[in-house]
Amino acid sequence: MYSYAYPRPAVTVDAVIFRKSDDNIEVLLIQRGHDPFIGMWACPGGFIDMNETPEDAAIRELEEETGLKDVELYQFHAYGAINRDPRHRTIAIAYAGFLKNNSFEVKGGDDAAEARWFNIHQLPKLAFDHDQIVADAIEFAKSELWF
Repeated sequence: MYSYAYPRPAVTVDAVIFRKSDDNIEVLLIQRGHDPFIGMWACPGGFIDMNETPEDAAIRELEEETGLKDVELYQFHAYGAINRDPRHRTIAIAYAGFLKNNSFEVKGGDDAAEARWFNIHQLPKLAFDHDQIVADAIEFAKSELWF
């Protein structure tokens, strides 16, 4: 296998999942179980494995960290600020989805200590640049007429 003589960025995925609850729109977040940002809330996501597409990674990470399956995902943006991840240079591909069945119970798994729904107007401070990712996903969802 060929190896470059200079460093390469890692690539991750983040999933922003919405649902309608009563008269509110909610977003699914996970509480990080590991550093960096241990204990803070974030979008479900993680690193892309060498043998999967970004969409497959988003589907896998969403299920591993929340138990949520069968959500149609739409890629809406990539994030590449140089210092967005304190561990190393990381580029994230973001996906959004809208859950039509509200009866599915989410549960933190893998490296997520907890998974929970939050009203989009009452979000905690988020890890990494996920405040911006969620804000952009809300605009994307509005443009798609999800809510």
